[in-house]
Amino acid sequence: MTQSGEPMIAVEDVEKVFDVRRKAAGRLRRERHRVRAVDGLSFTVPRGEMVGYIGPNGAGKSTTIKMLTGILTPSGGRVLVAGIDPSRDRARLSRRIGVVFGQRTTLWWDLPLRDSYQLVRRMYRIEDARYARNLAACVELLDLGPLLDVPVRQLSLGQRMRGDIAAALLHDPEVLYLDEPTIGLDVVSKAKVRGFLRTVNAERGTTVLLTTHDLTDIETLCSRVMVIDHGRLMYDGGLDGLHAAGDSERTLVVDFARELPPVEVPGARWVRSEGPRQWLAFPAGDSAAPLVAALAARHPLVDLSVREPAIEDVIARMYGAA
Repeated sequence: MTQSGEPMIAVEDVEKVFDVRRKAAGRLRRERHRVRAVDGLSFTVPRGEMVGYIGPNGAGKSTTIKMLTGILTPSGGRVLVAGIDPSRDRARLSRRIGVVFGQRTTLWWDLPLRDSYQLVRRMYRIEDARYARNLAACVELLDLGPLLDVPVRQLSLGQRMRGDIAAALLHDPEVLYLDEPTIGLDVVSKAKVRGFLRTVNAERGTTVLLTTHDLTDIETLCSRVMVIDHGRLMYDGGLDGLHAAGDSERTLVVDFARELPPVEVPGARWVRSEGPRQWLAFPAGDSAAPLVAALAARHPLVDLSVREPAIEDVIARMYGAA
């Protein structure tokens, strides 16, 4: 266990450099290039905190997670998870952490979920009582009962994702790494996964590091967000501060009863129209309710939705502001 007051995750001036061979133009031999995937990264995560770790593709998120799990060894700097150096004692650390990768499963493809969980129990040597208690909680909260006897290969992506999350939590990990846990899930499955993660964090005090491209995951689950790009930490703080730093906007998509000229409403700017549908942009930190009320008072509405800014757009705006 980490000592009282010590962070659950500590990353100090960490670097990761890869040697990549590329064929240069006009040359037969490949030249060696050094790619710096993580560049002087430092942060800490206290016990029990749920943190969003976001950035565009190739920013260094997966490389960071692999160093935190011991899969990769840092080229420089220092990493500690639950007081353990992951690269030096990966086996001992594995009993303290859980990992879920959205695009890869840790379950056995041809076995039913129930048998996969039995294998997990044997791997981690989970006591019978604790295994039964944790499995029952996961099955109830993630609605896995009808799926326990179904082979993993027959599960939909959303069903498999819920199965993977349960498998990662059967041994009561102190730290849970989630890489795109809601990718490809329908609205109902996303809600179940998010609710389950909130419960696990609140009741067990599990520390969660969440990487995702879905800002709704972050808004629903995390009070703190870290943005990484080109291997460097660009932002560390609350989501409101992120939107302010990136000057980001949400989009209100409104379907009117008939085609109208571009509407004007205080607090928003008209973006474009397509028949009776219009797009209005407003600051991401503001509520959409006053805009909807103002529009409804003037025009009959058929439908509306609010679209969140993409992570890439937020980061692009941060660069522009800098």
